Amino acid sequence: MQKTGIAHLPLHGGKAPAWLFQRMVKLAREILYILCLEYGRKEVLHRISDPFWFQALGCVLGFDWHSSGITTTVCGAIKEALKDVGKELGIFAVGGKGKTAIKTPIELDRIGNFFSLNVFPLIYASRLTAKVDNVALQDGYQLYHHSLFFTIEGQWCVVQQGMNPMLKYARRYHWLGERVKSFVCEPHYAICAEKKEAFVLNLVAKRSEATRQNSVVLSQENPEKIYKQWEKISVLKLPSRHYLLTKDINPQRLKRNLIKVYHASPKDFETLLSIKGVGPKTIRALALISEIIYGAKPSFKDPARFAFAHGGKDGHPYPVNRKIYDQSIEILKEAVNLSKIGYSEKIKALKRLHNFYRGM
Repeated sequence: MQKTGIAHLPLHGGKAPAWLFQRMVKLAREILYILCLEYGRKEVLHRISDPFWFQALGCVLGFDWHSSGITTTVCGAIKEALKDVGKELGIFAVGGKGKTAIKTPIELDRIGNFFSLNVFPLIYASRLTAKVDNVALQDGYQLYHHSLFFTIEGQWCVVQQGMNPMLKYARRYHWLGERVKSFVCEPHYAICAEKKEAFVLNLVAKRSEATRQNSVVLSQENPEKIYKQWEKISVLKLPSRHYLLTKDINPQRLKRNLIKVYHASPKDFETLLSIKGVGPKTIRALALISEIIYGAKPSFKDPARFAFAHGGKDGHPYPVNRKIYDQSIEILKEAVNLSKIGYSEKIKALKRLHNFYRGM
Protein backbone atom coordinates (compact mmCIF):
# COMPACT_ATOMS: atom_id res chain seq x y z
CA MET A 1 0.00 0.00 0.00
CA GLN A 2 1.41 3.36 -1.02
CA LYS A 3 1.78 6.03 1.66
CA THR A 4 0.12 8.63 -0.54
CA GLY A 5 -2.96 10.54 0.48
CA ILE A 6 -4.53 13.01 2.87
CA ALA A 7 -3.50 14.57 6.18
CA HIS A 8 -5.67 16.70 8.50
CA LEU A 9 -4.08 19.65 10.29
CA PRO A 10 -5.55 22.35 12.57
CA LEU A 11 -5.45 25.95 11.39
CA HIS A 12 -2.87 28.07 13.22
CA GLY A 13 -2.35 31.79 13.11
CA GLY A 14 0.90 33.54 12.24
CA LYS A 15 3.60 32.62 9.75
CA ALA A 16 7.21 31.51 9.71
CA PRO A 17 9.47 34.46 10.63
CA ALA A 18 11.94 35.54 7.95
CA TRP A 19 14.98 34.25 9.84
CA LEU A 20 13.41 30.76 10.07
CA PHE A 21 12.13 30.61 6.48
CA GLN A 22 15.57 31.58 5.12
CA ARG A 23 17.08 28.68 7.04
CA MET A 24 14.29 26.33 5.90
CA VAL A 25 15.16 27.13 2.29
CA LYS A 26 18.89 26.49 2.86
CA LEU A 27 18.32 23.21 4.69
CA ALA A 28 15.73 22.04 2.16
CA ARG A 29 18.22 22.77 -0.65
CA GLU A 30 20.86 20.52 0.90
CA ILE A 31 18.39 17.73 1.64
CA LEU A 32 17.03 17.78 -1.92
CA TYR A 33 20.54 17.83 -3.35
CA ILE A 34 21.58 14.78 -1.32
CA LEU A 35 18.40 12.90 -2.28
CA CYS A 36 19.05 13.57 -5.97
CA LEU A 37 22.69 12.54 -5.74
CA GLU A 38 21.97 9.36 -3.81
CA TYR A 39 18.64 8.19 -5.24
CA GLY A 40 17.85 10.28 -8.33
CA ARG A 41 15.28 13.03 -8.92
CA LYS A 42 12.45 10.52 -9.28
CA GLU A 43 12.90 9.61 -5.62
CA VAL A 44 12.40 13.25 -4.62
CA LEU A 45 8.86 13.05 -6.04
CA HIS A 46 8.27 9.78 -4.17
CA ARG A 47 9.31 11.41 -0.89
CA ILE A 48 7.26 14.59 -1.35
CA SER A 49 4.17 12.55 -2.28
CA ASP A 50 4.50 10.52 0.92
CA PRO A 51 2.48 12.44 3.58
CA PHE A 52 4.54 10.92 6.42
CA TRP A 53 7.88 11.91 4.89
CA PHE A 54 6.49 15.34 4.01
CA GLN A 55 5.37 15.79 7.61
CA ALA A 56 8.76 14.66 8.89
CA LEU A 57 10.48 17.13 6.55
CA GLY A 58 8.37 19.91 8.02
CA CYS A 59 9.55 18.90 11.49
CA VAL A 60 13.20 18.76 10.40
CA LEU A 61 12.88 22.20 8.82
CA GLY A 62 11.56 23.53 12.10
CA PHE A 63 7.92 24.22 11.36
CA ASP A 64 4.90 23.26 13.50
CA TRP A 65 4.43 19.50 13.43
CA HIS A 66 0.63 19.80 13.68
CA SER A 67 -0.09 23.07 11.89
CA SER A 68 -1.84 23.51 8.55
CA GLY A 69 0.90 26.01 7.68
CA ILE A 70 3.37 23.17 7.34
CA THR A 71 1.98 22.50 3.85
CA THR A 72 2.25 26.01 2.42
CA THR A 73 5.57 26.82 4.14
CA VAL A 74 7.37 23.57 3.31
CA CYS A 75 6.18 23.71 -0.32
CA GLY A 76 7.31 27.33 -0.44
CA ALA A 77 10.73 26.45 0.99
CA ILE A 78 11.17 23.63 -1.55
CA LYS A 79 10.16 25.94 -4.40
CA GLU A 80 12.65 28.60 -3.29
CA ALA A 81 15.39 25.98 -2.85
CA LEU A 82 14.82 24.63 -6.37
CA LYS A 83 15.16 28.10 -7.86
CA ASP A 84 18.88 27.80 -7.10
CA VAL A 85 19.54 24.13 -7.90
CA GLY A 86 16.52 23.05 -9.96
CA LYS A 87 18.21 23.50 -13.34
CA GLU A 88 21.21 21.52 -12.18
CA LEU A 89 19.11 18.71 -10.66
CA GLY A 90 16.44 18.66 -13.37
CA ILE A 91 13.56 19.07 -10.93
CA PHE A 92 11.19 22.03 -10.63
CA ALA A 93 8.37 23.40 -8.48
CA VAL A 94 5.41 25.56 -9.52
CA GLY A 95 2.23 26.82 -7.88
CA GLY A 96 1.65 27.80 -4.28
CA LYS A 97 -0.98 29.45 -2.12
CA GLY A 98 -3.98 31.49 -3.26
CA LYS A 99 -3.40 33.51 -6.43
CA THR A 100 0.00 31.89 -6.92
CA ALA A 101 -1.74 28.55 -7.45
CA ILE A 102 -3.75 30.02 -10.32
CA LYS A 103 -0.49 30.97 -12.06
CA THR A 104 0.67 27.33 -12.23
CA PRO A 105 0.01 26.94 -16.02
CA ILE A 106 1.90 30.20 -16.71
CA GLU A 107 4.89 28.99 -14.68
CA LEU A 108 4.81 25.64 -16.48
CA ASP A 109 4.74 27.37 -19.87
CA ARG A 110 7.74 29.51 -18.93
CA ILE A 111 9.81 26.50 -17.82
CA GLY A 112 8.66 24.49 -20.83
CA ASN A 113 9.74 27.22 -23.26
CA PHE A 114 13.13 27.58 -21.58
CA PHE A 115 13.91 23.85 -21.71
CA SER A 116 11.88 23.01 -24.85
CA LEU A 117 9.61 20.69 -22.86
CA ASN A 118 6.06 19.58 -23.66
CA VAL A 119 4.27 20.76 -20.51
CA PHE A 120 0.70 20.15 -21.73
CA PRO A 121 0.43 16.82 -19.77
CA LEU A 122 1.63 18.66 -16.66
CA ILE A 123 -0.90 21.47 -17.13
CA TYR A 124 -3.62 18.84 -17.56
CA ALA A 125 -2.50 16.97 -14.43
CA SER A 126 -2.45 20.22 -12.48
CA ARG A 127 -5.99 21.11 -13.54
CA LEU A 128 -7.44 17.60 -13.03
CA THR A 129 -5.93 17.03 -9.58
CA ALA A 130 -7.44 20.32 -8.42
CA LYS A 131 -10.80 19.53 -10.06
CA VAL A 132 -10.95 16.07 -8.46
CA ASP A 133 -10.24 17.29 -4.93
CA ASN A 134 -12.55 20.30 -5.25
CA VAL A 135 -15.43 18.81 -7.27
CA ALA A 136 -15.40 15.00 -7.49
CA LEU A 137 -14.38 14.51 -3.84
CA GLN A 138 -16.78 16.76 -1.91
CA ASP A 139 -15.57 16.58 1.67
CA GLY A 140 -16.21 20.15 2.82
CA TYR A 141 -12.66 21.40 2.20
CA GLN A 142 -12.10 24.15 -0.38
CA LEU A 143 -8.69 24.13 -2.03
CA TYR A 144 -6.51 27.18 -1.43
CA HIS A 145 -3.03 25.74 -2.02
CA HIS A 146 -1.72 23.81 -5.04
CA SER A 147 1.92 22.90 -5.67
CA LEU A 148 3.20 20.74 -8.50
CA PHE A 149 6.72 19.26 -8.55
CA PHE A 150 8.10 17.69 -11.71
CA THR A 151 11.27 16.38 -13.32
CA ILE A 152 12.73 17.27 -16.68
CA GLU A 153 11.46 13.87 -17.92
CA GLY A 154 7.86 14.88 -17.14
CA GLN A 155 7.31 12.83 -13.95
CA TRP A 156 5.22 14.73 -11.39
CA CYS A 157 3.62 14.86 -7.98
CA VAL A 158 1.11 17.30 -6.47
CA VAL A 159 0.60 18.54 -2.93
CA GLN A 160 -2.53 20.60 -2.37
CA GLN A 161 -4.53 21.69 0.64
CA GLY A 162 -8.13 22.58 1.34
CA MET A 163 -9.65 24.49 4.24
CA ASN A 164 -12.80 24.04 6.29
CA PRO A 165 -12.95 27.28 8.32
CA MET A 166 -15.96 26.12 10.35
CA LEU A 167 -14.08 23.08 11.65
CA LYS A 168 -10.79 25.01 11.93
CA TYR A 169 -9.03 22.24 10.04
CA ALA A 170 -7.15 21.93 6.77
CA ARG A 171 -6.81 18.76 4.70
CA ARG A 172 -3.79 17.94 2.56
CA TYR A 173 -3.92 15.86 -0.63
CA HIS A 174 -0.90 14.09 -2.13
CA TRP A 175 -0.69 12.80 -5.69
CA LEU A 176 2.10 10.82 -7.36
CA GLY A 177 1.81 10.81 -11.15
CA GLU A 178 3.25 7.35 -11.81
CA ARG A 179 0.76 5.80 -9.37
CA VAL A 180 -2.30 7.43 -10.96
CA LYS A 181 -3.89 4.86 -13.25
CA SER A 182 -7.05 6.98 -13.44
CA PHE A 183 -7.72 10.54 -12.31
CA VAL A 184 -11.30 9.61 -11.40
CA CYS A 185 -11.01 6.16 -9.79
CA GLU A 186 -9.12 5.75 -6.51
CA PRO A 187 -6.38 8.29 -7.32
CA HIS A 188 -5.42 8.52 -3.60
CA TYR A 189 -4.00 5.10 -2.78
CA ALA A 190 -3.24 5.00 0.95
CA ILE A 191 -4.91 7.94 2.67
CA CYS A 192 -3.93 9.14 6.12
CA ALA A 193 -5.84 11.55 8.35
CA GLU A 194 -6.34 12.43 11.98
CA LYS A 195 -10.03 13.11 11.46
CA LYS A 196 -12.58 11.43 9.18
CA GLU A 197 -15.71 13.25 8.09
CA ALA A 198 -19.04 11.54 8.76
CA PHE A 199 -20.48 12.27 5.35
CA VAL A 200 -18.57 12.78 2.08
CA LEU A 201 -19.69 12.53 -1.55
CA ASN A 202 -16.82 10.52 -3.01
CA LEU A 203 -17.27 10.21 -6.77
CA VAL A 204 -13.71 8.94 -7.26
CA ALA A 205 -14.36 5.82 -5.19
CA LYS A 206 -14.46 2.49 -6.99
CA ARG A 207 -18.00 2.03 -5.67
CA SER A 208 -19.08 5.20 -7.54
CA GLU A 209 -18.23 3.78 -10.98
CA ALA A 210 -21.91 3.37 -11.94
CA THR A 211 -22.67 6.94 -10.86
CA ARG A 212 -19.78 8.22 -12.96
CA GLN A 213 -20.97 6.34 -16.03
CA ASN A 214 -24.61 7.36 -15.52
CA SER A 215 -23.61 11.01 -15.08
CA VAL A 216 -21.90 10.91 -18.47
CA VAL A 217 -24.96 9.33 -20.08
CA LEU A 218 -27.17 12.03 -18.57
CA SER A 219 -24.81 14.78 -19.75
CA GLN A 220 -25.38 13.60 -23.33
CA GLU A 221 -29.17 13.84 -22.99
CA ASN A 222 -31.20 16.85 -24.09
CA PRO A 223 -30.71 19.49 -21.33
CA GLU A 224 -34.45 20.24 -21.23
CA LYS A 225 -35.18 16.60 -20.42
CA ILE A 226 -32.65 16.56 -17.59
CA TYR A 227 -33.88 19.89 -16.26
CA LYS A 228 -37.47 18.61 -16.14
CA GLN A 229 -36.21 15.66 -14.13
CA TRP A 230 -34.56 18.07 -11.72
CA GLU A 231 -37.84 19.98 -11.32
CA LYS A 232 -39.53 16.73 -10.30
CA ILE A 233 -36.78 15.97 -7.79
CA SER A 234 -37.05 19.45 -6.29
CA VAL A 235 -40.50 18.64 -4.90
CA LEU A 236 -39.42 15.31 -3.39
CA LYS A 237 -38.65 14.93 0.28
CA LEU A 238 -35.13 13.55 0.24
CA PRO A 239 -33.72 11.42 3.09
CA SER A 240 -32.03 13.45 5.81
CA ARG A 241 -28.76 11.66 5.08
CA HIS A 242 -28.65 12.94 1.51
CA TYR A 243 -25.66 14.93 0.35
CA LEU A 244 -27.69 17.55 -1.54
CA LEU A 245 -30.41 20.02 -0.65
CA THR A 246 -32.40 21.24 -3.64
CA LYS A 247 -32.28 24.77 -2.24
CA ASP A 248 -28.49 24.65 -2.69
CA ILE A 249 -28.93 24.58 -6.47
CA ASN A 250 -29.64 27.68 -8.54
CA PRO A 251 -32.03 26.27 -11.21
CA GLN A 252 -31.07 28.73 -13.96
CA ARG A 253 -27.34 28.27 -13.38
CA LEU A 254 -27.80 24.51 -13.40
CA LYS A 255 -29.68 24.75 -16.69
CA ARG A 256 -26.90 26.83 -18.28
CA ASN A 257 -24.28 24.34 -17.14
CA LEU A 258 -26.31 21.40 -18.46
CA ILE A 259 -26.48 23.10 -21.88
CA LYS A 260 -22.72 23.72 -21.82
CA VAL A 261 -22.05 20.07 -20.89
CA TYR A 262 -24.43 18.83 -23.59
CA HIS A 263 -22.64 20.80 -26.30
CA ALA A 264 -19.26 19.55 -25.04
CA SER A 265 -20.54 15.94 -25.31
CA PRO A 266 -18.05 14.38 -22.84
CA LYS A 267 -17.02 10.80 -23.60
CA ASP A 268 -16.26 9.86 -19.98
CA PHE A 269 -16.39 11.20 -16.43
CA GLU A 270 -12.85 12.58 -16.58
CA THR A 271 -13.78 14.65 -19.63
CA LEU A 272 -17.00 15.77 -17.93
CA LEU A 273 -15.05 16.85 -14.88
CA SER A 274 -12.51 18.78 -16.95
CA ILE A 275 -15.13 21.02 -18.62
CA LYS A 276 -14.65 24.60 -17.51
CA GLY A 277 -17.50 25.82 -15.33
CA VAL A 278 -18.59 22.36 -14.19
CA GLY A 279 -18.37 22.63 -10.42
CA PRO A 280 -19.50 20.75 -7.30
CA LYS A 281 -23.19 21.63 -7.63
CA THR A 282 -23.50 20.48 -11.25
CA ILE A 283 -21.74 17.20 -10.43
CA ARG A 284 -23.91 16.72 -7.31
CA ALA A 285 -27.08 17.32 -9.33
CA LEU A 286 -26.07 14.80 -12.01
CA ALA A 287 -25.15 12.25 -9.31
CA LEU A 288 -28.54 12.71 -7.61
CA ILE A 289 -30.50 12.45 -10.87
CA SER A 290 -28.57 9.33 -11.88
CA GLU A 291 -29.35 7.80 -8.48
CA ILE A 292 -33.07 8.56 -8.84
CA ILE A 293 -33.27 7.26 -12.43
CA TYR A 294 -30.83 4.34 -12.38
CA GLY A 295 -30.77 3.47 -8.67
CA ALA A 296 -26.97 3.39 -8.46
CA LYS A 297 -25.80 5.01 -5.23
CA PRO A 298 -22.39 6.71 -5.09
CA SER A 299 -19.97 6.30 -2.20
CA PHE A 300 -20.58 8.50 0.82
CA LYS A 301 -17.53 7.22 2.70
CA ASP A 302 -14.65 9.55 3.51
CA PRO A 303 -11.55 8.11 1.79
CA ALA A 304 -9.33 9.22 4.69
CA ARG A 305 -8.13 6.13 6.59
CA PHE A 306 -6.12 7.13 9.67
CA ALA A 307 -4.27 9.36 10.88
CA PHE A 308 11.04 16.61 16.36
CA ALA A 309 14.21 17.71 15.01
CA HIS A 310 14.62 21.52 15.32
CA GLY A 311 11.53 22.60 17.22
CA GLY A 312 8.64 24.69 15.90
CA LYS A 313 8.06 28.35 15.04
CA ASP A 314 5.63 28.81 17.94
CA GLY A 315 7.86 27.02 20.45
CA HIS A 316 6.27 23.57 20.15
CA PRO A 317 7.44 20.98 20.86
CA TYR A 318 10.28 23.37 21.82
CA PRO A 319 11.78 26.63 20.47
CA VAL A 320 14.03 26.54 17.41
CA ASN A 321 17.73 26.55 18.30
CA ARG A 322 19.23 28.79 15.61
CA LYS A 323 22.83 27.73 16.29
CA ILE A 324 22.04 24.02 15.92
CA TYR A 325 19.91 24.74 12.85
CA ASP A 326 22.78 26.60 11.16
CA GLN A 327 25.16 23.75 12.02
CA SER A 328 22.77 21.26 10.38
CA ILE A 329 22.74 23.34 7.20
CA GLU A 330 26.54 23.56 7.12
CA ILE A 331 27.04 19.83 7.75
CA LEU A 332 24.68 18.87 4.91
CA LYS A 333 26.08 21.58 2.63
CA GLU A 334 29.61 20.33 3.23
CA ALA A 335 28.48 16.75 2.59
CA VAL A 336 27.02 17.83 -0.75
CA ASN A 337 30.19 19.71 -1.73
CA LEU A 338 32.38 16.75 -0.82
CA SER A 339 30.16 14.30 -2.68
CA LYS A 340 30.52 16.40 -5.83
CA ILE A 341 34.25 15.66 -5.91
CA GLY A 342 33.93 12.00 -4.98
CA TYR A 343 34.05 12.02 -1.16
CA SER A 344 30.88 10.59 0.36
CA GLU A 345 32.05 9.66 3.87
CA LYS A 346 29.73 12.12 5.56
CA ILE A 347 26.73 10.93 3.56
CA LYS A 348 27.63 7.35 4.51
CA ALA A 349 27.85 8.48 8.12
CA LEU A 350 24.39 10.02 7.84
CA LYS A 351 23.14 6.70 6.44
CA ARG A 352 24.69 4.77 9.33
CA LEU A 353 23.06 7.19 11.76
CA HIS A 354 19.71 6.68 9.99
CA ASN A 355 20.06 2.88 10.11
CA PHE A 356 21.04 3.00 13.76
CA TYR A 357 18.00 5.15 14.54
CA ARG A 358 15.70 2.72 12.71
CA GLY A 359 17.24 -0.17 14.61
CA MET A 360 16.46 1.59 17.86
